[in-house]
Amino acid sequence: MKILILKPSSLGDVIHALPVLRLLKRHWPQSSIHWWLDINLVPLLQHDPDLAGIYAFNRKRWAAPHHWLEILSGLQAMREQQFDLAIDLQGLARSSMFAWLVNATTTVGLDNLREGGREGARAMYDLTPPRSPARAHAVERYMAVLPILGVPVRWNFEWLPPRLQAAQSVRERWASDTSRTRWIVLLPGGRWDNKRWPVRNFVELVRRLGDIPDTKAVVLGSPSERPLGEEIAASAPERCLNLAGMTSLDEMIEWIRLSHLTITNDTGPMHVAAAMRRPVIAVFGPTAPWNTGPFGQLENVLQATELPCVPCMKSKCAYREPLACLHLVKPDVVFEKARRVLANES
Repeated sequence: MKILILKPSSLGDVIHALPVLRLLKRHWPQSSIHWWLDINLVPLLQHDPDLAGIYAFNRKRWAAPHHWLEILSGLQAMREQQFDLAIDLQGLARSSMFAWLVNATTTVGLDNLREGGREGARAMYDLTPPRSPARAHAVERYMAVLPILGVPVRWNFEWLPPRLQAAQSVRERWASDTSRTRWIVLLPGGRWDNKRWPVRNFVELVRRLGDIPDTKAVVLGSPSERPLGEEIAASAPERCLNLAGMTSLDEMIEWIRLSHLTITNDTGPMHVAAAMRRPVIAVFGPTAPWNTGPFGQLENVLQATELPCVPCMKSKCAYREPLACLHLVKPDVVFEKARRVLANES
């Protein structure tokens, strides 16, 4: 059995799709499974024990005609694999067309409002499961392809296996005191500006966290988020480490694994914490946690649901009080929730 999974991006979406890979491999242990993946996310899966290979996808090259021969060459390499199944979990025109062009024996996709129901993607599939409920989480929507393939849905897998070399690097370079220190990961970034809890609130939160014994904080994120980390860490330099833009993807994953708590905006690394069942407190503004919140921990989402516009699902705030949905989530509320979570972790 040869299988191709198409889920090129983003970080959170790829993590949400990993249970499909895990359960396919457990049901067909001799299968050869490949993944069509954004080139920037290849480090996430390049050493995955359940994958036989990765086909890297560079979104920027699709628009440039001088790269089309390279794209066609990659497509031809996939066609030569003669896949039995191509499973499109992205559900957009580009991914569904690519899945169809791979010429697998059977092409499987979704027929939801978010996947398959847009851009005519559904027309490219041989099989689709019943449409998921409107409030179904992304993980549940993706896993809906498994029953129609005769694959049992069980939770007897490790979502994100340890990266041993990265874990050793984290401990040797930054976190050698884990036996004495409870680390709290802070994720102040976000793809949209109106997903970002105000940095001054993270600053105040770090000051308050000093009241909890044996805790330190580490700010993680992309290089563009390093200034946020600098402002946060400056409020308590002896207890807060700014590593935004300074870790590999694997090191970020292992930082979250060794932490006792992750406090985050609605951003990709939040899903890393949820996948590893590490405690999460997530501040949500314009997006819907029941669809893309921390899976299995929606009770730890803080959101100003009393506002009539929440969730608006828009990247720009149009409310009369700009970013009110984020400003209404106060540092004291996040701190008290963090204190309770850490007390349960003790």
